[in-house]
Amino acid sequence: MCADCPRSLHKPITLEGWQVWDLVQRLGGQVRVAGGVSGGAVLGWDMAAALQLGLALGLSPLIIAEFLPLIEAVMVRKINETMQAGSSLT
Repeated sequence: MCADCPRSLHKPITLEGWQVWDLVQRLGGQVRVAGGVSGGAVLGWDMAAALQLGLALGLSPLIIAEFLPLIEAVMVRKINETMQAGSSLT
């Protein structure tokens, strides 16, 4: 992996960052979507469910509230860009 790759540049460097990243990986089923399959858009995660899952995993609510919305914004933008381009998400 190169030093300039997004995976290297944006990887968590704190325990809390890694904990929130683990939470993000578990939120696949908690996505809010508007519209139909062909013309829909991803709105974001169900934050109440995300917070409850994070609390169940022992994460700090403050850390979840600090990091998760920032990650959510990037996720929403990238998934919607991919959907508009007609690409598969897999």
